[in-house]
Amino acid sequence: MDFVTKLPRTNSGYDTIWVIVNRLTKSAHFLPMREDYKMDRLVRLYLNKIVTRHGVSISIISNRDNQFTSRFWQSMQEALGTWLEISTVYHPLTDGQSERTIQTLEDMLKACVLDFRGSWDVHLPLVEFSYNNSYHSSMRCVSFEALYGRKCHSSIMWAEVGKGQLIGPERRKPLEFTVGDHVLLKVSPWKCVVRFEKKGKLKPRFVEPFKIIEKVGPIAYRLKLPEELDSVHDTFHVSNLKKCMVDPTLTRVQDVKVEYCHRQGSVEFKT
Repeated sequence: MDFVTKLPRTNSGYDTIWVIVNRLTKSAHFLPMREDYKMDRLVRLYLNKIVTRHGVSISIISNRDNQFTSRFWQSMQEALGTWLEISTVYHPLTDGQSERTIQTLEDMLKACVLDFRGSWDVHLPLVEFSYNNSYHSSMRCVSFEALYGRKCHSSIMWAEVGKGQLIGPERRKPLEFTVGDHVLLKVSPWKCVVRFEKKGKLKPRFVEPFKIIEKVGPIAYRLKLPEELDSVHDTFHVSNLKKCMVDPTLTRVQDVKVEYCHRQGSVEFKT
C-alpha cells in the first residue's frame, strides 16, 4: 500500500489517494482521502473498505510514511495478526507493484481531469473498476476473474476481442510515422528536462502537435519546432512521440520560452 499525494483538491476536499494492491490477484482499491487525515480515521477507512471485503491481511508491504510507522497502526495490525513489512529507504522495488499501479492510476486520472476538471474523486470508483477489469499479462487474466473466480459482466468481451490482441509482446509493433504527420511530444516527469510548464501529477504527458519534416533512421524523426526552440535539438526518439488524432489546425500553438538548468546541463521549456 502507498499514498498518491499532492493531487488537485476536489470540491469534497480530497487531495490524496490511498492505493492498496493485492499481491496475488493484482486487484486494487483506490480510496480518496485528505493528506491531513489522523491515524484513527485512516484505520476506520481501512477496516470499512478493506477488512470488511477481504478479511484480515496476512502481511502488508508499505513504505516508511509516518502513518505506517506509527505505534497505533503497528499495534492494531499486531492485534489483527498481520505482519508488517516496511520497505528499505531508497529501495522502491521492494513495493514495486504498488508503484506500478500508481503510475497506471495517474495516467487514468489525467483523462478524468482533462474531461471532468476537478471532480476526479467522483469518477474514482469507475477508474477502480476499469483497472480491476484490465488484462494482466503476468496472470493471463483480469484481476476481477482472479479475485472472484468468474469473468466480470461488462461491455468488453474478452473471448471475442482476444486477450493476446490487447496486450502481449508478440502483438506489439514499433510506432511508425510518415513525413507530414503531426505528432505530440512527450513531457518528461523529471525535473530540469522537457516540461513546457506542464507541472503537477495530473498534467498531460504530451504537448502540442508538431509536424514531422524528416525521418532520421528507423526510430527517430525530425520535427518542425517553433522559433522559440531554435536552441533545442529537433530530432526525437519514436518513444517520445504520439500520433495526433485530431485536426492540428484546430489547436493553437502556445508561446514557449526556453530556460536552461545549469545544475544538470539540460534544458527546461516553459510556456
